[in-house]
Amino acid sequence: SKNTEKHKVEYEVHRLVVNRDAKFTNFVEFRTHKVIYRRYAGLFFSVCVDITDNELAYLECIHLFVEILDHFFSNVCELDLVFNFHKVYLILDEFILAGELQETSKRAIIERMSELEKLE
Repeated sequence: SKNTEKHKVEYEVHRLVVNRDAKFTNFVEFRTHKVIYRRYAGLFFSVCVDITDNELAYLECIHLFVEILDHFFSNVCELDLVFNFHKVYLILDEFILAGELQETSKRAIIERMSELEKLE
């Protein structure tokens, strides 16, 4: 089933990233794609991209995402992500569109998020 395949992919990527030695790069080939990841304390953030995509651009994208999360959750932790997943998705929607990076200005993203919060 589709759910089984999803869990299999999650498990494989998790195993690949968590067990990888820190002396290696933060990107690794996975099937027909590349997984790019960064570790922040106990949290791993990973993205799966086309094999031809620029790894460094996505490393910066992950870093931008974590900086924005830190702004809203002040030193983001796993519980922030679990209990505020709707806000996490809103943040992602502000700078990624159809899998492509659309906005790189942290200030612009934070301002838009603040406007959205006023509507709540």
